[in-house]
Amino acid sequence: MTLIEIDDPEDDRLADYVRLRDVSLRRRLETENGLFIAEGEKVIHRAVAAGYRPRSFLLAERWLASLEDVLSAHPGVPVYVVSEAMAEQVTGFHVHRGALASLHREVRHGVDDLLAMNRLVVCEDIVDHTNVGAILRCTAGLGWDGVLLAPRAADPLYRRSIKVAMGAVFDLPWARLPDWGDAVPMLQRAGFTVLALALADDARELPEMAASLPTDAKVALLLGTEGAGLSSTWIDQADHVVKIPMFAGIDSLNVAAAAAVACYSLGPAGRRSA
Repeated sequence: MTLIEIDDPEDDRLADYVRLRDVSLRRRLETENGLFIAEGEKVIHRAVAAGYRPRSFLLAERWLASLEDVLSAHPGVPVYVVSEAMAEQVTGFHVHRGALASLHREVRHGVDDLLAMNRLVVCEDIVDHTNVGAILRCTAGLGWDGVLLAPRAADPLYRRSIKVAMGAVFDLPWARLPDWGDAVPMLQRAGFTVLALALADDARELPEMAASLPTDAKVALLLGTEGAGLSSTWIDQADHVVKIPMFAGIDSLNVAAAAAVACYSLGPAGRRSA
């Protein structure tokens, strides 16, 4: 491995790691340079195990031992060793997990790949990276096949998304939709029953909807923005509108929590136990 000790936070070699909390800067920098950042020893291990190629590592010295297997397997990749205080100066936050990696960004699946699957979660304009990460995590964990994202949805390979997803983004197929307006008709042409999760007078409750679906049905679950929910266009185009039965005067859940409930109810685990 190539260990390089750095004590200057302005060192150009650390450019991949600058101001990791500045979303607009990171969106531009990471897209232009074809990279993404993995934070924490477990996430780095999972990214590398999934075949993503590292560009460099930024580590506090105490994390060298726990990542020795990864570093040894990539002897030509620079390992920048810094103090934890300097890591905070560079990144803009306290890196309490002490380890970061910059990896090459890859497009691994196209929309057509996902249309060949059976259970998809489809995110409209969900712009919160934490929610996107949580949706990816529950999609994978509850037995669904993949995620489609509208053009304006948050980046699954942004650091916060990866962290909340616990690395599920590296293994779960996902793709970006090229055309928001044709997304629902495209799913229907591919044989999906399209379900819009939304508050509407004619919405069917999830348990009823789950019981009515054929066991071999291809299902696409539409999820909307954190505030306004799904657009009226996607709701009107969907085959059915569904809702989660709620109590205590509360009408809805956070979109990530709602995704987990719906994925369980409509997915293999929930339908098996029904």
